Amino acid sequence: TLDRPRLFNLFDAAMRDQLVDVLKALQAGADDRPVVLTGAGGNFCAGGDPAEFGTVSDPATAHLIRSRANAAPWLAAIAHRTTAITDGACVGAGIELAAFCARVTATDRARFRLPELSMGLIPGAGGTVSIPARIGRQRTLWWLLTGAELDAGAALDWGLVDGIA
Repeated sequence: TLDRPRLFNLFDAAMRDQLVDVLKALQAGADDRPVVLTGAGGNFCAGGDPAEFGTVSDPATAHLIRSRANAAPWLAAIAHRTTAITDGACVGAGIELAAFCARVTATDRARFRLPELSMGLIPGAGGTVSIPARIGRQRTLWWLLTGAELDAGAALDWGLVDGIA
């Protein structure tokens, strides 16, 4: 469970590191039970924590941190047994990571956005791989360029989610 409900489960370095540790352990273990990824407090994940944006001044160091501490490859490695249950805000890194799961469900309150371009960024949590795999390159590009918000029904129509619970 992504658990920073007071901050809409913003994805910060501590949460990322904890998630990577859990995913590594799940991949290394012999246990093949299903894994469910959720968010606490009525939101899945409102994206990366803006308080941490730009805190590393050297681009090479920032790239190394993002590459080595990225949850995406670990989540992709166990994707066959993962389900993301999205509710409320599912923005940026939230939907980028959820889209790696074999199954993504949404509540009728779920709202999805890729706002990175409006902040001068590109999806950095694996969304350039996970989102097109679900909805195709053209829709991904349109969505990224517009920053439009999708409700659960549109996300289901597009194939971003597999069902509404």
